Amino acid sequence: MRDTPDASSDSQQGNRPTSDRRSLQATSRHACLEGAGATVVATTAVQALGSAPADAAASTMTAPASTAIRLTVNGVSHHVEVEDRWTLVELLRDHLDLTGTKIGCDRSECGACTVLMNGQPVYACCQLAVWADGADVQTVEGLAHNGRLTPLQQAFIDHNAPQCGFCTPGQLMMATALLNTVPRPDAVQVQQALVGILCRCSNYNAIVEAVVAAGAQQGGAA
Repeated sequence: MRDTPDASSDSQQGNRPTSDRRSLQATSRHACLEGAGATVVATTAVQALGSAPADAAASTMTAPASTAIRLTVNGVSHHVEVEDRWTLVELLRDHLDLTGTKIGCDRSECGACTVLMNGQPVYACCQLAVWADGADVQTVEGLAHNGRLTPLQQAFIDHNAPQCGFCTPGQLMMATALLNTVPRPDAVQVQQALVGILCRCSNYNAIVEAVVAAGAQQGGAA
């Protein structure tokens, strides 16, 4: 005959009273909450430590160096604060609102940004604005006077020299510099002078004809 386990045996096998089980469940929930809280605190600390270097770097960032310069553009005197990293074409277009000067290659290859500085043609994309301190700059906006086009500008129209027009400001400024020094250039002289201004429309023949005609008409750019 098989022995029947008694109550004391049940207790020894782990059949705890209900109150004990509830106590264990409460303890487990408490431990879980403590563990979750520790995880949140640890994560927050790591994030704070991670952001500290970024915040420190941001606090040490300084504004770009700048310089006050004076220059005359198309007969108008300007006293401006320029960042030392600005190019002349950025100053003209973005801060003096003279958008006739175009940015083409932005690396001194196409000539679309050509302006005159102290009478000499320069690529404005490779001239720092601070280098223009005290300079006299002329852009395409400064060619016409009181709405009256120069003979060169009119010759461009008459000979259909502009096509898309993007290189036209650079062509006009380079040709103006030529006509100021060689009042009546021939075709070869014009070609040599304009060799640094690219026309993506390949309208070179009409451009050369226009410059030659302007020189023959007036004997110069004015």
